[in-house]
Amino acid sequence: MARRTEIPMAEISQSRLYEWLTGDDDSRMCRDIPDEACTVQPRNGPRHLWAALGNKLADELSSARLVLPWLLGVIGAPLWMVGLLVPLREAGALLPQLFVAGFIRLKPRRKWVWVAGGLLQAGAALVLALLALLGSGGWGGALVLATLVVLSLARGLSSVATKDVLGKTIDKRRRGTLMGWSGSLAGGATLLAGAILMLFDERPGELALAGLLVVAGLGWGLNALCAARIEEAPGAVEGGQNAWESIRQGLYLLREDRAFLHFNLCRALLLASALALPYIALLGQRQSGAGLGGLGILVVISGLAGMVASPLWGQRADRSSRRVMGEAALGTLLCCLAAALVPRLPGALATSVWPYALIYGALVVVHAGVRLGRKTYLIDMAGSDKRALYVALSNTLTGVLMLAVGSIIGGLAQWLGTQALLLVLALTALGAAASARRLPEVE
Repeated sequence: MARRTEIPMAEISQSRLYEWLTGDDDSRMCRDIPDEACTVQPRNGPRHLWAALGNKLADELSSARLVLPWLLGVIGAPLWMVGLLVPLREAGALLPQLFVAGFIRLKPRRKWVWVAGGLLQAGAALVLALLALLGSGGWGGALVLATLVVLSLARGLSSVATKDVLGKTIDKRRRGTLMGWSGSLAGGATLLAGAILMLFDERPGELALAGLLVVAGLGWGLNALCAARIEEAPGAVEGGQNAWESIRQGLYLLREDRAFLHFNLCRALLLASALALPYIALLGQRQSGAGLGGLGILVVISGLAGMVASPLWGQRADRSSRRVMGEAALGTLLCCLAAALVPRLPGALATSVWPYALIYGALVVVHAGVRLGRKTYLIDMAGSDKRALYVALSNTLTGVLMLAVGSIIGGLAQWLGTQALLLVLALTALGAAASARRLPEVE
C-alpha cells in the first residue's frame, strides 16, 4: 500500500521539479522505501540525476569501443592490445562485484563506497590523459591496459553501491525514468564533444584525446560529489559476509530462485548487443576506407542516439522492464541483420560510412534499452535485504560470460568474417527475445 508523507512548504518547488522529471503526480507517495527516505526523495532525485549524468558522460568519453582504441593507435601500441580493451573494461567491472557485496552490506551508509569508486575512476581517467600525452609504444600500451583494469575494478565497486543506494532512496516506478533523463543529458554533452572532435583532421591528436579523458575524469568527479550529497538513512547491516559465503548464497539463489536464474540466462543472451557494436564500427571502416576522422562521426552518432534512447526506454522500463528487454533484443536482431546486408547494397552505398553509422546509432539506442531494462528489472525483482547480493551475483556471472563469450566471438570473427559473425549475434538476440517473453513481471 502506498504511503503519503508530508514535505515542508520550502521544498514544494523542488518537489514539483522532481514530479515533472518523473512524470508523477505526487512525489510523497512511496511504495517500497521508508517514510524518512520518501520525505527527502525530491532532494535526492536530482542528485542521482547529476551523478548518473557524470558517470554516463565519462563512460562515453573513455569508451573502450571508440576512444581507447584510438588512444592506443596514437601512442603506437601493438595491435593485439586493442582486442583486450572491451573484455577488460566489461569483465573487470563485473567479476569482482560478488566479492564486494558482503563488504558493502556491512556499511550502514553505502554511498561512501560509491564515492570511493567515483574518485578512483576519476583518477584513472586523468592517468589515461597523461598517457595520451606521454605514452609511447608497448610500454605505453601496457600502462593503458593496467590503468583500464584499475578503472574497471573501481567501476564494479561503484556499480553495486549505486544500485543499492538508488533502491534505498528512490521509489519504484521512478528509478528508470531518472536514469533515462541522465542518459539524455549525457547524450547531449557527448554530441557536443563529438562535434568538436570532428573539427580535427584525419586523426585526432594526442591533445584532443587527452582533453576528452580529462573531461571524463571531471565527469566521475561530479559523480562522486553528487553521491556524497545524497541523504541516505542508515540501513541494516545484518547478513554481511565474506566472499565465499556470498558465493555459496549466490549459488543457492540460482538453484532456488528460478526467476533469478531465468533472468541471468536472458541477460547472457542480451550480450549480443554489446558484442555487435564494435564489429559494426569495424565493418564500416573496412568497407568505406574511412580514416581516424570517423571517430568524430561515431561519437556524434552515439550522442544523438543517447539523447533519443534514454527518455524513450526510461518510462517504458518503469511500466514493464521485462518488455523493454524483449523489444531491445528484437532491435538487436534487426540491427545485426541490417549491418550484415549493407555490403550487398548497390553502388556507393556499400562503400559509404553513413549506412554503418546509422545502424551503429540504432544499435546504441537498442543497447540503451538492454542496459536500462535489465538494471530496472534486477533492482525491482530483488528485495531490499538482498538487493546488493542479487546485483553482485548477476554482474559477476555476466563478467565470466563476457570473457568466455568475447573470446569465442573473437575466434568466430577471425574464422567466419565480420558479416557472418553478425548473423550469429542476430540469432543470439532472437533467443534473448524469446527468453524475455517468459520472464515474470516485477513492476
